[in-house]
Amino acid sequence: MYEKYNLRKVINASGKMTILGVSRVSESVKQAQKFGGDNFFVMEELVAHLGSYLAEKLAVEDVQIVSSASAGIAQSVAGLIGRGSMYHVYHPYSDKITKREIILPKGHNVDYGTPVEVMVQQGGGQVVEAGYANMCSKDHIRAMITENTCAVLYIKSHHCVQKSMLSVQEAVEVAHEANLPLIVDAAAEEDLYKYSKMGADLVIYSGAKAIEGPSSGLVIGKKKYINWVRLQSKGIGRAMKIGKDNLLGLAQAVEDYLENGSESGASMQQRLEPFIAQLNEIDGLTASVVQDGAGRDIYRAKVLFTPTSLAKEVAEKMKHQNPAIYTREYQKNNGILEFDIRAVNADEMQEIVAGIKEIMEAK
Repeated sequence: MYEKYNLRKVINASGKMTILGVSRVSESVKQAQKFGGDNFFVMEELVAHLGSYLAEKLAVEDVQIVSSASAGIAQSVAGLIGRGSMYHVYHPYSDKITKREIILPKGHNVDYGTPVEVMVQQGGGQVVEAGYANMCSKDHIRAMITENTCAVLYIKSHHCVQKSMLSVQEAVEVAHEANLPLIVDAAAEEDLYKYSKMGADLVIYSGAKAIEGPSSGLVIGKKKYINWVRLQSKGIGRAMKIGKDNLLGLAQAVEDYLENGSESGASMQQRLEPFIAQLNEIDGLTASVVQDGAGRDIYRAKVLFTPTSLAKEVAEKMKHQNPAIYTREYQKNNGILEFDIRAVNADEMQEIVAGIKEIMEAK
């Protein structure tokens, strides 16, 4: 396949990132996808029955499988604006529908590959930012509520500002005080129960990140709201539909994930030890272990380059090696690259060390 399509092998030390295809899927997921591809279904039944099945597993009222977490944002916003109206389904952006404001903490209006506000707008919503880039409280949310407020949206992500932000629990409280639903976008989060138990009305997960399923997303929560989201398949959701193979693949991936979980932080730290030791043998850099910036149980290798300008150069050159090596570059301007090893095996770690060593020795 690499030769047929003129593709390069990629070592994904960046994490479960959309630009690299997110995750590897298991054999059981592949089998579920094959069953889906080999057979026919009444698609409305398939979607509804899988939703009921997963809802029981996840201890929520209902579940809607969508094509991605981004589609989950757009269709959740559209569903809450439309409130089950077929007029809205057929005319989602009509001026006759005025209750469109989606309150979002300013520090959560981030670009995760596309701006959050683009997905809100695609769903017909109008973003109203609350608070400031470095601070948002319950009072800041309250101050922005008007008669045209439709919902509150909370983005749980390492991309967002972490300090001085209200918690999900506080967002639930302030939204429900105003009789508004709260949407939590928890795309890459690993706990599939946590935010629903807190009282969030709709919670969105990527099916391909922590869950390690095919390209897909989950919207879980209150049955009334899920019904409104499901209705969007006849409207804007038609352009975001998900196939039978990925529907069944995701259902299997959720089952596997609930049974087996994901790799623990302790395991990652143990696997990182020899990798860090080998990196520290290379002149011009210092390697250490760091935890995920959003506090998840994820540990990575942090590599500080001297001079700091080397980080950007090394990152670019690694992408053009064979195999191409992709890393986390969020702090490259500070001379730092991070290596996420969740999808990297021991042999690939050796290839990363060799790749960096080759670049550094050529300096």
